[in-house]
Amino acid sequence: MRLRRIDRALAVLGNAWLALALLPAIAADAPPAPATSGYTAQGADTCLGCHDDPEVAAIFRTAHGRPTDPRAPFGHGQLQCEACHGPGNAHARTKGKNKVPVIRFGGKSGTPVATQNEQCLGCHRGTAPHWQGNAHAANDVSCADCHKSHSATDPVRVVATQVEVCSRCHQSQHADLLKPSHHPLLEGKMACTGCHAPHGSTSPALLVKSTVTETCTGCHTEYRGPFLWEHAPVTDDCTICHQPHGSAQPSLLKTRPPFLCQQCHQVQGHPSAAYTPDGLPGGGGPPGGAFLLAGGCVNCHSQVHGSNHPSGSKLMR
Repeated sequence: MRLRRIDRALAVLGNAWLALALLPAIAADAPPAPATSGYTAQGADTCLGCHDDPEVAAIFRTAHGRPTDPRAPFGHGQLQCEACHGPGNAHARTKGKNKVPVIRFGGKSGTPVATQNEQCLGCHRGTAPHWQGNAHAANDVSCADCHKSHSATDPVRVVATQVEVCSRCHQSQHADLLKPSHHPLLEGKMACTGCHAPHGSTSPALLVKSTVTETCTGCHTEYRGPFLWEHAPVTDDCTICHQPHGSAQPSLLKTRPPFLCQQCHQVQGHPSAAYTPDGLPGGGGPPGGAFLLAGGCVNCHSQVHGSNHPSGSKLMR
């Protein structure tokens, strides 16, 4: 019996020595373990020891700071502040000029924009499938330039305050919103994202629909058509006649009728022109008729966007 026990013990020891001998080869073939040594042992508690101002602590009132949400940085098994800002152990242990930096967010943070955005896209890539290559990415706009991830209310996601965020860069469009005729963005009744997709789009000007006309008729359904009698500019591009962000003319028009209409339609031969045997003094063309005053062409051609009337070929009914 004793000999059997000794044999078993020797077999166990032999297997152990064999495992130790093969360990380097096994470790070489195995995938590398995640490097967690750079992270702080106590997570957010370490960060909040210094960064205890209300602006930082407000993250606990957002989706990012929910410990019960496994998708959030503060969720179960996550890395809390370091899920976004990177390992902070060396940062917490150093002071002054020698302080090791972490990932910081914002235009003047010192962290490359690509690094900042990659942190955000690690979780939010589904909300920005066309980010790479769009105008914002090409101009090195960081997510934090528009979004406030620590704020309980992100201004860019609120209809009433979104235009203020977008206007920081798009100042000419904001100036148009101050004109007498404009879309009601300043009144908080619609947001820039009603027409534009800021995270990327395959359409021009980051539009939410394929074309300008499709985007406009998403709200202005009465002009969508198809009509029996169509006005070519309407089906082509609404911005041929309209200034989308704002205009000094009524109905967002670029210029008033008849001047707008006469950019395409000549006045010669039109019934509204009062013909005289000699024309204008000096031998010019026919003068403008009284029908073109006030409302201009739309005094008669009232269905300027299109008509379904059997006799509406001239868009008059």
